[in-house]
Amino acid sequence: MASDESPETARLAALLPAAAAERMASLALADGVITIVIEVAGMERMERDRLEVSVKAALRGADGVREVRVAMTAEKKIAPAGPRIVAVGSGKGGVGKSTLSANLAVALARMGRRVGLVDADIYGPSQPRLLANEGMKPEGRDSKMIPVPSPWGVPVLSMGHLVEPGQAIAWRGPMAGNALGQLIDAHWDGIDLLIVDLPPGTGDVQLTMLNRHKPVGAVIVSTPQDLALMDAMRALQLFEQAGVPVIGMVENMAGYVCPHCGEDSDPFGNGGAEAAARTMGADFLGRIPLAASIRADSDAGRPPAAGDTPAGEAFAAIARKIAAWLDTEA
Repeated sequence: MASDESPETARLAALLPAAAAERMASLALADGVITIVIEVAGMERMERDRLEVSVKAALRGADGVREVRVAMTAEKKIAPAGPRIVAVGSGKGGVGKSTLSANLAVALARMGRRVGLVDADIYGPSQPRLLANEGMKPEGRDSKMIPVPSPWGVPVLSMGHLVEPGQAIAWRGPMAGNALGQLIDAHWDGIDLLIVDLPPGTGDVQLTMLNRHKPVGAVIVSTPQDLALMDAMRALQLFEQAGVPVIGMVENMAGYVCPHCGEDSDPFGNGGAEAAARTMGADFLGRIPLAASIRADSDAGRPPAAGDTPAGEAFAAIARKIAAWLDTEA
């Protein structure tokens, strides 16, 4: 078992049914939420469902546990004919994860990579705005969606392409998981790499991703402030527990240069993500500055990575590190 090996997790592990205990890959408890990763290679769908029900029944109501999350993995990264998946995650919202995802996809496409983008932030999709294809609807073929093109050479699928702009999406976990499956199991013809922009946190969509569409690697984004870093480290731990390599961490909103006086300041701090990556044994991929130009270009559907500006180069430098990792590790 890979866990924090505390007496508390050992106590909870002892409550598991024998079938689950034999297949458990990791178990962790944080803030009353227990996350257990189970290896299910060779099991039929009905067996996996029964196993999940038995695990939740055994742990629900245990002292110190308010929620039970079960992730299942069969150590199968993706179907041989499908694209490899790189997940971009964060522990909390508002740290620039979607902007990073869009710009990484554009930067990789400019490098000649055949890359697509899935907006898995089911409840708050923003990629149609970032990639300038709002209002477009995906067509279908053979009961699967055809990704929507963008002006930047990156096809994309998002819940934002399926609902009217501004419409609230109020779905329970299983519905969100099914939506993710439809976005990923689409006609990604000619695409070798999928960047998946995950919602913040470590909830149902993340678990569905780990269960059914295991990424080859994950990128974690955070701002430098302590609260964001605490949540980012939880996201990093979830991927590690599920056997998904963490490619590295990105620090967003790192440093601000006043456009009027040129003075450098750090309203959110500086270096926190790099220090956190070092603590967790993960690589640090780089920093994205807090710049008004990034905000303005993103709102206008012009990803900075599409141009040769200082902001665009910041995204491109991170994309080059990810490409190098994929070429050697994945």
